[in-house]
Amino acid sequence: MCGISGEARFDGSVPDADAVARMSEAMRSRGPDGEGLWSDGWVTLGHRRLTIIDLSDAGAQPMVREDLGLALVFNGCVYNYPELREELRAAGHTFRSTSDTEVILVAYAQWGEAFVDHLVGMFAIGLVDRTRRRLVLARDRLGIKPLYLTETPGRLRFASTLPALLRGGDVDTGIDPVALHHYLSWHSIVPAPRTVLRGVRKLPPATLRVVEADGRCRERVYWQPEYTRDPAHSGMDARDWQAAVGGALRTAVRRRLVADVPVGVLLSGGLDSSLIVALLAEAGQHHLRTFSIGFDSRGGEAGDEFGFSDLVARTYDTDHQRIRLADDDLVPAVRATVGAMTEPMGSHDVVAFHLLSEQVARHVKVAQSGQGADEVFAGYGYHQPLATVPRDGAAEAFAAVFFDRDHAELTRVVNPAYACDRDASRELLVTELAAPGAGTALDAVLRLDTHRMLPDDPVKRVDSMSMAWGLEVRTPFLDQDLVALAAACPPEHKVAQGGKGVLKEVAREVLPAEVIDRPKGYFPVPALRNVDGAVRELIVDALRAPAARERALFRPTYVEQLLADPDAAQAAAGSNKLWQLGLLELWLQTHRV
Repeated sequence: MCGISGEARFDGSVPDADAVARMSEAMRSRGPDGEGLWSDGWVTLGHRRLTIIDLSDAGAQPMVREDLGLALVFNGCVYNYPELREELRAAGHTFRSTSDTEVILVAYAQWGEAFVDHLVGMFAIGLVDRTRRRLVLARDRLGIKPLYLTETPGRLRFASTLPALLRGGDVDTGIDPVALHHYLSWHSIVPAPRTVLRGVRKLPPATLRVVEADGRCRERVYWQPEYTRDPAHSGMDARDWQAAVGGALRTAVRRRLVADVPVGVLLSGGLDSSLIVALLAEAGQHHLRTFSIGFDSRGGEAGDEFGFSDLVARTYDTDHQRIRLADDDLVPAVRATVGAMTEPMGSHDVVAFHLLSEQVARHVKVAQSGQGADEVFAGYGYHQPLATVPRDGAAEAFAAVFFDRDHAELTRVVNPAYACDRDASRELLVTELAAPGAGTALDAVLRLDTHRMLPDDPVKRVDSMSMAWGLEVRTPFLDQDLVALAAACPPEHKVAQGGKGVLKEVAREVLPAEVIDRPKGYFPVPALRNVDGAVRELIVDALRAPAARERALFRPTYVEQLLADPDAAQAAAGSNKLWQLGLLELWLQTHRV
């Protein structure tokens, strides 16, 4: 796990190595164990290293193989690298390290641009083919590892974080009106390739971009499950699907144990993380390090789920650590969390993940987590009604339960200078859900959730917050084979039992019933959900700061209405609009945009 950066020049000038060094330094927390810089005339690569696999200097980056004419920076983990190394050795290749990084280099030498098809894992890659004079950028199938881009005439820069690109300088930091429309419509999500800044884009998940030395480039999407019924699965009943999903999940969990350091688990006490603990114990992992976090209760709302996480820890005899934080810890934590955000993230639990990661990183460098199960296996409340919606009604049904604001309301929120002249969020929603390759309305929504929304909400949240402390988090529920299998699974098996039905049946083989049949919980942070006390003061100060007044993103009358009666606004929309607006302003101010 690392931070990568680079610059390519297409106008005959030399890349700015100082800018690349600044970008790398901005990502020191992602890679506290080492650094490197390499240049080849028209391309410069930078790297910050977190040692997980091959702890020796042989695994350092940028990695260069002169004999192959290749150089590479890479962020992530290739879980099948031992198998690939043996396959490549059999094909006549040699290795100088035991790292997964070198396996990627040699895989490209063997298979060319098809190398990504052979990689199982999470990755963002910048590879220089010195012979063909091209830069190859790639991102993993589910977008677990980020890759941000900024382009100007004659130049391309890339980095693992948006703030790193800002540190490099010369970025158009104007607000993208379409991205702002998405942020205010979709629970603060801005799907790739956009970001809230006009001059920064994201390489979409499962995408390979090839950039020639003269600036020409091409992209292809190399993976996308169909979300239709595969004839190969005809005749499978509920028990067959349970067995298939259970087998794929067991493989996914085992894959994510590959490391030269210990691997822990972020144990919330919910079904998903508890199931990971149970399957790791089943696979022979004893005395696992597990970690849970809790906060002060507020207004009758519990601030922790320790009762459930304790039950799982006792059942599987884990080395468990409770982390309890008081409300007094939250204001400095919010500030630190916003500083660690690679983009504005409006979910309240992002602060909890930041605090949890800080504590976990003191004990382990790698942890598994349950993110993604709800999107892949239809675990959210809005998924169940969609199971009965006609295929052509998916967009209307999804918008009714998911949108924070419609386009008409946005015209009352955003100042005209930043307003989008069309309903961009609904247009994108309709396009995505109408695309071929999804058999039912629920199939279409799960495809949208998994491949568009998830990479820019929980996945991005966990990566940013964990890597702020040099912690690598691995997500078994986003294993490519498991996701593809779930996409083919008939929707009725997923929405059963109030959601994640097939997964719950797998869990009944290994987990106590109390953990499976409990009401669905979310990461509880009552003081943030309610936006009161010192946290509210922080948000109010951000919205009334001179920088906010000068920027004038939002109409003053709308902001003052929220400040006068934030509870009414929350009740009307079902989401915390004050927090969403204030968080965006706080992020822009923190990163000096």
